[in-house]
Amino acid sequence: MTLDNKEPASIATLAGGCFWCLEAVFSELKGVQQVTSGYSGGHVEHPSYKAVCTGDTGHAEVVQIFFDPQVISYETLLDIFFTIHDPTTLNRQGEDIGTQYRSGIFYHDSVQKAEAEQAVAAQANEWAEPVVTEIVPLEVFYPAEDYHQQYFSMHGHEPYCSLVVAPKVAKFKQKFAALLK
Repeated sequence: MTLDNKEPASIATLAGGCFWCLEAVFSELKGVQQVTSGYSGGHVEHPSYKAVCTGDTGHAEVVQIFFDPQVISYETLLDIFFTIHDPTTLNRQGEDIGTQYRSGIFYHDSVQKAEAEQAVAAQANEWAEPVVTEIVPLEVFYPAEDYHQQYFSMHGHEPYCSLVVAPKVAKFKQKFAALLK
């Protein structure tokens, strides 16, 4: 993907529980061109949602964010990431339990790795419990099935979306109003 000025977009890949929550938030930001829900961090090629949900593939639900670093920085994306999920719960976000719901930053280069390490270190002072966010290199990203893409915007009325996703989106919009499209 390239930006309007033909420069390649930067990419961030993050895991923070259900990818529907992350996609709903990051899609709203100025400078973000695309957010794709998918899977990363596992050992099975081309996993399905059903397989990932078993916890046997090793994959996390992730979002891949294509963004313009001239408009929004990777550091800002990480700040938002830590605002919208709990990085202290191992393999869990709320009632979503399993390794697929772990907190993780899948870095694309050494600069992202360093920024991720700094962000995680800074979060240690913000939480009463230890931060368990993993920082690992992105090896491969598999897009989730089409019905998972833009899920909240198409299914916001469904119970999970109204009870879990909507409050995270509202919290994000209140704190980061200046960054909204």
